[in-house]
Amino acid sequence: MRLCSISSGSSGNCIYVGSAETHLLVDAGISGRRIEQGLNALDLTARDIDGILVTHEHSDHIKGLGVLARKYGIPVYTTGGTADAMSRMNLGDIPEGIIHEIREDESFMIKDLKIHPFTIPHDAAQPTGFRVECGDRRIGIATDLGKYNDYIVGNLQNLDAVLLEANHDIHMLQVGKYPYYLKQRILGDRGHLSNENAGKLLCRILHDNLKAVFLGHLSKENNYEELAYETVCSEITLGDNPYKARDFKIQVAGRDHISEVITV
Repeated sequence: MRLCSISSGSSGNCIYVGSAETHLLVDAGISGRRIEQGLNALDLTARDIDGILVTHEHSDHIKGLGVLARKYGIPVYTTGGTADAMSRMNLGDIPEGIIHEIREDESFMIKDLKIHPFTIPHDAAQPTGFRVECGDRRIGIATDLGKYNDYIVGNLQNLDAVLLEANHDIHMLQVGKYPYYLKQRILGDRGHLSNENAGKLLCRILHDNLKAVFLGHLSKENNYEELAYETVCSEITLGDNPYKARDFKIQVAGRDHISEVITV
């Protein structure tokens, strides 16, 4: 299996995950042109994509969805609540029958990939994270979650690679220019995961065979790559677990450039 971030951040998200046979996107929150350029860097085109998994309806996750769906007829998989919310947004005409409704905690197959959606706490209609499996290989993607609990930890256990949100530095957010209501939304249980909490969550899911960690969905205003990386690494190294950060390949998924391709 391969995992690659085409773009990840508060201004747009699009993740590639696939096998030799099957190619998926998780979200399409950047322009169709940028998505196609990212796929070209992976020696793929949009015509190779077998499905788009949509986590939720916020614009930084669906901005390019309408264009891709119309141009290439790619099937879209998302919850009923998200599909309903998207129908009221300015995505243009989505071809009939292209959206496939999925349900949390009910796995489904796309060719040789098993996809397991799980609920995440976020201020959207019916948001999900995804666990994607091929044989004995497993990749998890969890962004836009205000908190984590045992249920989310359970869905992120025994992964070979994970892309996890590290959205903001709490101090930067608190002293920054955002209005009070927005700060409270981001800090709330249905907001976004801080660097510190991303590190604490990782401490719960680390294991000897975890090959790669991407830190994603960084805020442009309330975080920066070095701070997210150092904070998460400190939480791991100083946390209540048998590991040090150097035991794992940890990197930040970039906002404006394609990441390294991880093969597991």
